[in-house]
Amino acid sequence: MEIPFIQSRQNPRVLRLANLRERKARESEKVFLIEGMREIERALASKIEISEIYFCREKIRNAAAEKILAGTLKNPAIEHCELSASAMEKASYRDNPEGLIAVAKMRAHTLADLPDVPAGTPPLYLVAEAIEKPGNLGALLRTADSAGSTALICCGLVSDIYNPNVVRASQGTLFSMPLAVAPAETVAAWLKKNNIKIFATTPGAKKLYWECDFRVPAAILLGAEATGLSDFWLRGNADALPIGIPQHGCADSLNVSMAGAICLFEAVRQRANRP
Repeated sequence: MEIPFIQSRQNPRVLRLANLRERKARESEKVFLIEGMREIERALASKIEISEIYFCREKIRNAAAEKILAGTLKNPAIEHCELSASAMEKASYRDNPEGLIAVAKMRAHTLADLPDVPAGTPPLYLVAEAIEKPGNLGALLRTADSAGSTALICCGLVSDIYNPNVVRASQGTLFSMPLAVAPAETVAAWLKKNNIKIFATTPGAKKLYWECDFRVPAAILLGAEATGLSDFWLRGNADALPIGIPQHGCADSLNVSMAGAICLFEAVRQRANRP
């Protein structure tokens, strides 16, 4: 079948791609954008349902990207469209497009969708509340993935998980990392039901993170940098244990993904050395 070629930046299909950078448009169509070779490769490996591929041969810079494109061209379920360099620049949200943009269907991300934990393995959840910046949410996904976390659970989410900058900052771990989104009350009840001990990171906590026993089934809570965790978690409503990371300089907080990495890898260290 002949692949259509779009030259104009004002073509309706190009304008649709540009519009899908906006949350309202994504939620209306229940689709999102995946841009870049590594991200599309990881989406395909994770069986994300890709419906469309837009490509620009002038922008594709390496054999790996050519191989990914060649592979998708063999899939009759994926519609392909070639763009001119100008049209690709209009459609892309990157300053220097790699020449590949995919349109994919959103997945459901409920607590019920999280995979079962293997017997004998204590789960380790990272719970993030009210994360505003897409880049931080993407970095949290990478952090959770790197530490081998059981899942990332988001509550009070401000930025949507399919923001293009989440996809990019996660480096494609959005597609492989188990992820759930639910209200804080629902998350707390789910953690209690599953006998997960809740550790709530907060400045000024008397108990420091390295004094905690993370070898038990655990959930580490992180709040937004500006506001921290809500009163729901810190006033006893969720039976959360406040824990802190010592601060010695003039900064009053760490980047949220950095705070998550510190706590998660302490848990990894403890579990690696468990008796």
